[in-house]
Amino acid sequence: MLAPVALEWEQIIVDSADPIALGRWWAEALGWVVVDESEEIIEIRPEPDQLPGLLFVPVPEGKTSKNRLHPDFRPDDQEAEVARLLSLGARRADTVQDEQHWVTLLDPEGNEFCVLGERKS
Repeated sequence: MLAPVALEWEQIIVDSADPIALGRWWAEALGWVVVDESEEIIEIRPEPDQLPGLLFVPVPEGKTSKNRLHPDFRPDDQEAEVARLLSLGARRADTVQDEQHWVTLLDPEGNEFCVLGERKS
């Protein structure tokens, strides 16, 4: 039998051209709090003592292709949430979404994320 692994999911690192601006955008979009900030990095979490968080760090290169990992969110009201995120500065992705139950959006730096529709039983 394998012994259990004692790992705690601390955070996801987000490479960014402007970590502070992008981190603040995601904090507002998610309703999270800033738990650490310097001139170059910012970390946000759902609550100060709740993990995992998102840590935004600077990188010299820009985003060049589709993300290999992206978050999916399931709100109570997909249409209202998409409208709210668009009003904060998200953009719709240029993907065909006919008969899909999600909407793909891009954050201010072009990172993809999806807003899911109602859960199918």
